[in-house]
Amino acid sequence: MILKFLRGRGAAKKEEPSNHQAVEYKGFSIEPTPRKVPGGWTTEGTISKTQGENTRSERFIRADVLMSEEEAAGYSVTKAKKIIDEQGDRLFKE
Repeated sequence: MILKFLRGRGAAKKEEPSNHQAVEYKGFSIEPTPRKVPGGWTTEGTISKTQGENTRSERFIRADVLMSEEEAAGYSVTKAKKIIDEQGDRLFKE
């Protein structure tokens, strides 16, 4: 009984990915993907841009943690817009 308890303590809890609508902004697509972490929800997502037949994507993660998933998703979009405004196509430079 004790071994069963100890074995289960270290197991990571797998969260279901959230499904938030992508937002179009200045020719880019922003997909917020907040994750549940201790203390709240992360500010993160993917910024993509399609040019011709090629689609390029970059993930971003910020240190901000918010209390609700919806708030984190909205803030992720706000942060992504700021990244696009500051970097534009340079975001995808190698």
